[in-house]
Amino acid sequence: MKCIDLHVHSSSSDGTLSPRELVLYAKEKNLAAFALTDHDVVDGIEEALAEGQKQGIEIVPGIELAAQYQDREIHILGFFIDYKDPYFLERLQWIQKERKRRNQKMLEKLNDLGFDITLEELKSVAGKDLISRAHFGKLLQEKGYAATITDAFQLYLSPGKAAYVQREVYSPKECIHFIHEAKGLAVLAHPTLYDLSDEEIKDLIKILKAEGLDGIEAIYSLYTNEEEAKLRSWAHHYNLFITGGSDFHGKNKRQIDLGTGRGNLKIPYELLEEMKKRLKK
Repeated sequence: MKCIDLHVHSSSSDGTLSPRELVLYAKEKNLAAFALTDHDVVDGIEEALAEGQKQGIEIVPGIELAAQYQDREIHILGFFIDYKDPYFLERLQWIQKERKRRNQKMLEKLNDLGFDITLEELKSVAGKDLISRAHFGKLLQEKGYAATITDAFQLYLSPGKAAYVQREVYSPKECIHFIHEAKGLAVLAHPTLYDLSDEEIKDLIKILKAEGLDGIEAIYSLYTNEEEAKLRSWAHHYNLFITGGSDFHGKNKRQIDLGTGRGNLKIPYELLEEMKKRLKK
């Protein structure tokens, strides 16, 4: 069976492998294809496509957008996007400006807590201008303020914790619209991670379907067999295709491997073929 991975992050956002390194690792893992779905940026797509062509690995240009739903943040994946579309890139610029504002506020809160960290140190850890909470966590670990990145999140960086700052994001409807304007397909990422009941997840899917949602991430590293079965059933009920992904971040999520998640993930190439059919419609 040809296997794929439709949820992968590079060092262009909060992963630790460069787009080129991801392609080489995908070849090592015998993947036929993967989607590069970095958070709020498309900077790594060109490099991944170029290396993918050399290595015979199919690369799906993608993105993962944060959206505000009621009192929480959810994520919308975009696939087959035109990553050069001017309108789409303009929307991403606003997201990146808001991320920088949030990061400055979080830095100030950490300094107020007595942590000696600077913006320059965060940029050094990130290796670029785009700084995520994962980079905050890594720096807190490196400077001995937290034992691990996970501890940094649990102690300081998660909602409700002392250094957390909520960022302004688009609505799910807007995210779906932007993805469609960029000629892509919009998919609800990991629905079980939003601390919602089954009925609330079904309500969310119903609402997003009415707003143009194309699919659901029904195969994922952290799902139980029961959760996957439910999501497959709900996708079928609402005539949505399904996708699957590991949510690979490299060393930032050491327990999750490319293509195989926690070890037993298998995402068939047939899912990608179904997505291509929907795209043609």
